Amino acid sequence: MAKFFDVHPEDPQPRAISQIVQLLRSGGLIAYPTDSCYALGAQLGNKEALDRIRSIRHLDDKHHFTLVCRDFAQLGQFVNIGNDVFRSIKSVTPGSYTFILPATKEVPRRLLHPKKKTVGVRIPRHNFVQALLAELGEPLLSSTLLLPDEEDPLTQGWEIKERLDHVVDAVIESGDTGAEPTTVVDFSGGTAEVVRRGTGDPSKFE
Repeated sequence: MAKFFDVHPEDPQPRAISQIVQLLRSGGLIAYPTDSCYALGAQLGNKEALDRIRSIRHLDDKHHFTLVCRDFAQLGQFVNIGNDVFRSIKSVTPGSYTFILPATKEVPRRLLHPKKKTVGVRIPRHNFVQALLAELGEPLLSSTLLLPDEEDPLTQGWEIKERLDHVVDAVIESGDTGAEPTTVVDFSGGTAEVVRRGTGDPSKFE
């Protein structure tokens, strides 16, 4: 049965953050809110949680997982990013965008696109997520909480707990969460290609 955390959206309780981080470090899988919609999250090196995410969402090996980062210093450890691309990304970050970029050797191979050797990264504008990342000290392995054969992500913590109670270890609620995922921009070819339109304004990259 999943634990349920009701975290203050403006001033996240340190005790709750510590408990969630401890759960992640123990191999747990969480459903958590972001500045776009709910996502599934786990510790970066947690292979079992990665397999659980694939199972919950029915994902194949070509799916781009996302590393949710605290800041650009952390993001730069996991992706190769040139000056022009950096400027483009910095203009909308933190925010509701995911960027696909060539991965560094710091990224576990199982997270990479099998042919492109790329990975998704983002820096969210969300108080709970930022507090969690600060305590965790590393990026969060993440994937949008979009269930198979459903068009829209789940938006209510209580509903997520009801439906995923036996497949995740914790559900976090922290204020209102949208029903639209991030806008995804692929920079792996050197120029911006919008591959998913979402919460972030895609016109900035078109």
